[in-house]
Amino acid sequence: MNLYISDLHFGHQWIIAFDNRPFADAEEMDRVQMERWNAKVKDEDDVYILGDFACDNEKPADWYLSRLKGRKHLVIGNHDEETLNNEKAIACFESVEKLLQIKDGDKLITLGHFPMVEWDGCFDGAWHIYGHIHGRRDEVYEFMKTRARSLNAGCMVNNFTPASFEELVENNKIFQSVE
Repeated sequence: MNLYISDLHFGHQWIIAFDNRPFADAEEMDRVQMERWNAKVKDEDDVYILGDFACDNEKPADWYLSRLKGRKHLVIGNHDEETLNNEKAIACFESVEKLLQIKDGDKLITLGHFPMVEWDGCFDGAWHIYGHIHGRRDEVYEFMKTRARSLNAGCMVNNFTPASFEELVENNKIFQSVE
């Protein structure tokens, strides 16, 4: 199964206030995100991390990655420099790309950290899954809501858990309805 998630920010204390995440501190956030990941993901699942895996973390990225189930793929985000500079972390990924196009069932999907106005095949039914905007409801969010077949994989939109394509569709509908 393919699963998607972005903007986990493992180890990043500041992100809790930025996103209004329901955690007391980075240690609790890390523990809960890892528990939810491992409760959902099977070893044979492909998990596409759409950027910002870990940031300002005390533990190295490979510490987290080695404890998470599944075959992990990183689509590079703007806060992945520490992860990219860690050889042990890089070895935990099946792939590391700036942009990635995959098939999920009969769907062609472009994966990127940043939301895009257009992507390959967008006029022919292809989908776009992105991160970066977290749970913000700003002008980018408002614009992306108008883009058919685009989905936010932000962990805060998806209950801090990797989500299947179908779950992304449903979670985005719920997120957009609660304004």
